[in-house]
Amino acid sequence: MDTQEFDRLLKEETEIAEQVLHKYLPREEGWQREIIEAMNYSLLAGGKRLRPVLMRQTYLMCGGKEDAVIEAFMAAIEMIHTYSLVHDDLPAMDNDQYRRGRETTWHVYGDAMGILAGDGLLNYAFETALKAVELCYEDGEAHPDWEDITRIRHIWTALSVLAQKAGIHGMIGGQAVDVMCEKKPETAGEITDEKLVFIHAHKTAALIQASMMIGAILAGASGRQVTDIEKCGYNIGMAFQIQDDILDVVGDSLELGKPTGSDAQNHKQTYVTMKGLEQARRDVEVLSLEAAAILEGFAGEHEFLKNLILTLIYRRK
Repeated sequence: MDTQEFDRLLKEETEIAEQVLHKYLPREEGWQREIIEAMNYSLLAGGKRLRPVLMRQTYLMCGGKEDAVIEAFMAAIEMIHTYSLVHDDLPAMDNDQYRRGRETTWHVYGDAMGILAGDGLLNYAFETALKAVELCYEDGEAHPDWEDITRIRHIWTALSVLAQKAGIHGMIGGQAVDVMCEKKPETAGEITDEKLVFIHAHKTAALIQASMMIGAILAGASGRQVTDIEKCGYNIGMAFQIQDDILDVVGDSLELGKPTGSDAQNHKQTYVTMKGLEQARRDVEVLSLEAAAILEGFAGEHEFLKNLILTLIYRRK
């Protein structure tokens, strides 16, 4: 696939993800309107929409048909990712005032509303994902396309993956260890290579794993295939986070839409500070190539997905 074709497809996939997200936005009404405004402000801040794109492409690769079930989960994963960013930016966490080129949610609405907006996004994500179950029925009766109970079980399995990868054994667990190491180094102990990998694997890779695993599960992939996809997602997530660490050192703040050099200013241990810039770059390449190789074991179309993974090596934002 040449660069021009890939760029065209990436734009198309990103637009699809954006349209899906707009479809599931909560309505800004009622006494609680301000928190919903804050939630939507966060969701519509732009971004790569990488997770819903990965989910949809994995779904199609594994034989899934385009339908509203995958769309509900695409919106849900982006809501969870966005909530994590809203909370990351809070004064008690990273204390960032800009993200994606504009003011962060707490800086616009206040830190209390920033906390609540994140909470709202997390809860609303599961409200949204559960709409996939409603789509299996029509007027209280089983829809003809959904007579096989196996497909319902796939939805519940996907919900379980979403909850686990977003929770204390996934993203929140990684965030907690990261905060402990940064805010309470005297009790958290020294940041070792093993601990840093744990943080990256849980804080960043877990949601990428969830995105791809859910796509595979909803498409009816085998247990072995889902396991392979989980490993692929791990590699992508690790490469993505290491590249983030690299860009914090060498990136352009205008391209990134947020300040660079914050890790160094906060004396934060990162993959780059522990391994060095060149080793970090090599590891991004190795992880990305391994992830792409895993896709070769799938019979479905995966050329675009493979190219998407390989762009991680060269991304600048």
